[in-house]
Amino acid sequence: MNNGLVLVREYNRFTELRRRLLEADPEIDETTLLDTLEGATDLNEAIGEVIRAALEEEALADGLRARLAVMRERLERIELASAKKREVAQAVMEDAGIEKILAPDFTVSLRVSPPGVAVVNEAEIPEQFWIPQAPKLDRKGILDALKAGSPVPGATFSNSKVSLAIRTK
Repeated sequence: MNNGLVLVREYNRFTELRRRLLEADPEIDETTLLDTLEGATDLNEAIGEVIRAALEEEALADGLRARLAVMRERLERIELASAKKREVAQAVMEDAGIEKILAPDFTVSLRVSPPGVAVVNEAEIPEQFWIPQAPKLDRKGILDALKAGSPVPGATFSNSKVSLAIRTK
């Protein structure tokens, strides 16, 4: 059965049994209540199975991430080799005075590209050619200032969140 479904089923059993136990004995202490519920349900085991599945998927993701990095490096090497081959072919065609080659599977020709922009001094370029950028909030800077005890108008610490910590041996 799906780990998530088992977890939901066990949680429902846990909450129903908890409700009944509290109904039967409203004065029951929390430790006794939790010990009784742990022994009567498989909720802890169901949570454990979900965590094991998450750890397995995280390991798979780590492996895929590493494989993707290796494949990206390979892609870069292949693209670099391809670009170098094109450069060599272009240089040889230019030196030999060959403007066009017709082959059964491709046609290659030398073309003169239109001129591009070469910026020689950015400071001299008129304002009309600059694209204004919207200011971006420096959240890390705000957090650092708040941690240092400096007030930041319009900002404060958010409420802490509960997170799940998993340690593996």
